[in-house]
Amino acid sequence: MNRVCLVGRLTAKPELRYTGSNIAYTRFSLAVNRTFNNAQGEREADFINIIVWRKQAENVANYLDKGSQVSIEGRIQTGSFTDKDGNRRYTTDVVADSVQFLESRRSRENQTPYDYQDMPAVEEPQNNVDVADDPFADFGDNVSIDDNFLE
Repeated sequence: MNRVCLVGRLTAKPELRYTGSNIAYTRFSLAVNRTFNNAQGEREADFINIIVWRKQAENVANYLDKGSQVSIEGRIQTGSFTDKDGNRRYTTDVVADSVQFLESRRSRENQTPYDYQDMPAVEEPQNNVDVADDPFADFGDNVSIDDNFLE
């Protein structure tokens, strides 16, 4: 099975193009954050090439801009070509079947850029429940509530 699901932000404004047989398409790069930090404590991203076809390509080109957050579902497609110097080049792209806009243009325009480096440290929540006030204190470690209790 060849399925890909990605959530990320466009790295540039997509440009609408047409094939020789007048089929609309657009290509863009999607920045997808990794789920972990590197050795320096910084979050890295992968830049993934996306291709969108037909009406969806027109919508992407008309309504999305650099920084727009989207969800992509599609498939990986590999290919190759010979560059102008005669060297064989290989490509890997995601051909999108579905592009979901995850934010409106208005909300994106009203946002101020946020630097995640300035984000305050999150403290662990404190459990301030007094054992004397705990209604389950006499039940031991596990509490089981029967589903029929709610009927």
